[in-house]
Amino acid sequence: RVHDSTMSAQFATQSIASLRARCATKPRATRSSVVVNASARPLWMPGSDAPAHLKGEMPGDYGFDPLELGVDPKDLSWYQQAELQHCRWAMLGLAGMVAPELLTSMGISNLPNWHEAPFYDGYFTDATTLFVVQMIMMNWAELRRWQDIKNPGSANVDPAFPNNKLPDGEVGYPAGIFDPLNYSKGDLKTLKVKEIANGRLAMVACLGCFIQYDHTGVGPVANLASHLADPANNNVFKAAFIGF
Repeated sequence: RVHDSTMSAQFATQSIASLRARCATKPRATRSSVVVNASARPLWMPGSDAPAHLKGEMPGDYGFDPLELGVDPKDLSWYQQAELQHCRWAMLGLAGMVAPELLTSMGISNLPNWHEAPFYDGYFTDATTLFVVQMIMMNWAELRRWQDIKNPGSANVDPAFPNNKLPDGEVGYPAGIFDPLNYSKGDLKTLKVKEIANGRLAMVACLGCFIQYDHTGVGPVANLASHLADPANNNVFKAAFIGF
């Protein structure tokens, strides 16, 4: 019996030592691999699975496509360029909404609010002429951009002045004269993500400015100042509709 007890104790000791050795090596490798896989692809909803057609290759791709609009590669490429342009216009538009009102409120200038800009009579010509000229110029620029999307590189040469050329580059990021500060020579991947993130925020902000004006009849700077002065009473829950 003493011999059997001794053998059992040795066997138990060896089993515990073997189990400890396995726990000391295997779980650590598994834990690190799980952490790497989880942090390698940030998604819009943590723990969710990205659609198969969104592989994380595009700037700002967080696997968000609940309607599966980008299943077709051609459609996805078009949506990518459309979002990029909307982002850039929204950032410019938001600056155009805020800056004139801010400068006027500071007494630096006397410019119209964004919703009054079409009726402003201080331009160098009438609003109708400006609109027509803008439509013609924008049509030409957008057609050139559309051609570049369909056939990358086809719009790199100025049709009127052949000596004006853009370097070969990625669609949507022409560089050359459009990159005077040479940002494209730095960490362009990170800058692309930042541009998309700021552009998406600007699109939401522009929508907020439209809704705010319909509620209050004033611009974003006046709305912000009013809210900061009395947050309890001047907020979205107590705003009166003036357009409905």
